[in-house]
Amino acid sequence: MSTTEVSPTARPAAAPGTGPAPARRPRTFEQANRRLKWTMLAPALLFVGLMIVFPLVYTVDLSLTDAFGAVNAGKGYVGLQNFADALGDSRRFWPAAQRTLVFTVGAVVLETVLGLALAMLMRKPFRGMRWVRTVLIIPLLTTPVAIGILWLLILDPTNGIANHLLAGAGLPRQEFLGSVSQSLPTLMLIDVWQWTPMMTLLLLAGLTTLPEEPEEAARVDGANGWQRFRHVVLPMLGPTLATALVLRAVDALKTFDILYATKGAGGGSDFEVETLNVYAYGLTFDYQEYGLAAAVLVLFTLFIIGVVVLLRRRGGRKTA
Repeated sequence: MSTTEVSPTARPAAAPGTGPAPARRPRTFEQANRRLKWTMLAPALLFVGLMIVFPLVYTVDLSLTDAFGAVNAGKGYVGLQNFADALGDSRRFWPAAQRTLVFTVGAVVLETVLGLALAMLMRKPFRGMRWVRTVLIIPLLTTPVAIGILWLLILDPTNGIANHLLAGAGLPRQEFLGSVSQSLPTLMLIDVWQWTPMMTLLLLAGLTTLPEEPEEAARVDGANGWQRFRHVVLPMLGPTLATALVLRAVDALKTFDILYATKGAGGGSDFEVETLNVYAYGLTFDYQEYGLAAAVLVLFTLFIIGVVVLLRRRGGRKTA
């Protein structure tokens, strides 16, 4: 007769539904950290939603209406009619778009070239370098409206110091901001004066992070200064240069205050410096065509996005 041995540690199987509940998994540090991260981010995300997303959505919605006159006046949806009216305006919209592009390209190219040249000159420490950097940032510390007023006084056709200097050198007096043909180039040079220091500091920061070994190797191989700059320094500086170009180009596209401070509403008597920003401002506050102004701003935003994508692609292709 056989007997069945039962292990002293064996326990009978629990009936379904009568066993003890499984132990609750303790909350790990990663889970707590993840929840804390989203808790800390919530105010910033809410701010972005209220201050950025809502105005964008409202502007797009307004661009699809015939809003005109008082802000609280009734409005009806007209679809894409405002966009068609803006794109079909060859008198104001397209000239403003052309001036925006000319101003941006001209100013940014000059600022990049001058900024890179100054950064290369300041790459190596020299006596008085602190003072030079201090002087460089002075234009960045001044508000654009104050800069506009300052240059209005300097370039005044009658009493401005610029024409006194030209007369002293035997050169003819210039109208500068009082001339239809000279206003936009003059404002481009003012923008160059103000923002070249920023490009200089950005590119100088990039230059100080570059390794010295590739340039030393090129020097040993007999490369001159221009060859080292073109084939060694410039390719390594490519990512920094691309980033600086994108930042400055977007900022130049949005230029408004200095244009309005120097030329007033409409960008002058003949709209000579009227960019898309100035045009949209006039539609809003001078003509109260809110729907059309919103459509212009939407088109302008799409234009800025296109410029940024183009610059990023070209910058990535050059640095690849």
